[in-house]
Amino acid sequence: MTVRLCVFLGSIAAAALWLSSPACAEPGDEPLKLADSQLEPIKWGDVDGWAADDHLAAFAAFQVSCQTFRNAKRPDDDNRPIHNALREVCRRAAAARPANKEAARRFFEDNFRPVQITRLGEAQGFLTGYYEPIVEGSRLPNPEFHVPLYRRPHDLVAAGYTPGSGAFPNKGTLIGRRSENSEIVPYHDRGAIEAGALDGQKLEICWVRDPFEALAIQIQGSARVILEDGTPLRLNYDSHNGFPYTSVGRVLIERNLVPREEMSMQRIRDWMAANPDEAPKVRATNRSFVFFRITGLSNEGEPVGAQGVPLIPGRSIAVDKIHVYGTPFFIDASLPIESAKPTTPFRRLMIAQDTGSAIIGPARADLYWGAGDDAARIAGRIRHPGRFVMLLPRELDMIEAGKHMPLPVAKPNIPEAEVKKEEGKAKQQAGKTEDGAKGKKLRRQVGPVRWRPRS
Repeated sequence: MTVRLCVFLGSIAAAALWLSSPACAEPGDEPLKLADSQLEPIKWGDVDGWAADDHLAAFAAFQVSCQTFRNAKRPDDDNRPIHNALREVCRRAAAARPANKEAARRFFEDNFRPVQITRLGEAQGFLTGYYEPIVEGSRLPNPEFHVPLYRRPHDLVAAGYTPGSGAFPNKGTLIGRRSENSEIVPYHDRGAIEAGALDGQKLEICWVRDPFEALAIQIQGSARVILEDGTPLRLNYDSHNGFPYTSVGRVLIERNLVPREEMSMQRIRDWMAANPDEAPKVRATNRSFVFFRITGLSNEGEPVGAQGVPLIPGRSIAVDKIHVYGTPFFIDASLPIESAKPTTPFRRLMIAQDTGSAIIGPARADLYWGAGDDAARIAGRIRHPGRFVMLLPRELDMIEAGKHMPLPVAKPNIPEAEVKKEEGKAKQQAGKTEDGAKGKKLRRQVGPVRWRPRS
């Protein structure tokens, strides 16, 4: 994939702010690269709601992420500039002891620069929510609990991945199964698996009550399954079958089965319960299927995100893997938190601690809300735009990085003579159409074609 970054200095003041700070990038560091992104350095005063946030809570979440940098027993393979710079900030955070919100805010302002980030050509990012479902289940199938949750199949492979070498890839590589010719071919999709493609392989971890619960657990990536004896079985994402995620909510909207303004996880549940014959066909449009691993037998604590640290409700986000775990993002949006209407201001410093196969793009985040029904209600309502301000360590030299990044391809500069020639052809064609109409008076207005080359 071609990597492009556009660095736009939004104002002379913003540029001066950045240029006045010393460039601390270490010699030999690669320039900052983020796929299909545009970055605009801004001032702290331009970050709406920044001063009002609880930065002490954000600092605590950031310290959790810093544990992965401090606990590394060997140098990390991640040589991205942001990763190396974050390691230095975490080193300073270990010695910091902010006593209040103001002191914590000064730590972030002293160690980071605010940069507004969007996908190239877009004005805002996009937010969704996720949570940890708590459902009842059984170790053995029975008439009440008959929908299985699976562990990773033995024949699921990924190109370039060696079993036991680390986490199974969730995107960015070919995933499937080996054919007779040892080629990687597509794995069973959701429709095939729900129809029994994995039966008899003893992959079932446990059984839950209905297909929607299984789907919701796969979408969220974790669950607490309360077994018959009260034991909480903690499950976490392990891998998926290689197919891209498709939103069943979007399918229901496009088929005019659920109005867009009513869409939520609860509305999907209600529709599937009311339409048991059609529900499998709708679920099958999401060919992606998730496999799990057991992470514990306790109700204590939150699930562990992809960074390897426990998630923090209201402070953890899942982001695209183009970003480095531990990166702080300030999110500014109006969300349906207190009610189904998006009227609650959400202005909060979040920490990137997780990812997901459906989280794609530089300004795309899943907000973690915790476990249970209340978290589910909030998370299920969120599909809204928002402003993303990424906090970049001051070690990074953004001005130097911008010199290495190509601008978007300009529109073609079409000569005026060529445009007039095309206009003439259009008029001639319109005239032929009028002349060819027998006994009918048909008039067609052909508007001029104007190209405005971008300088």
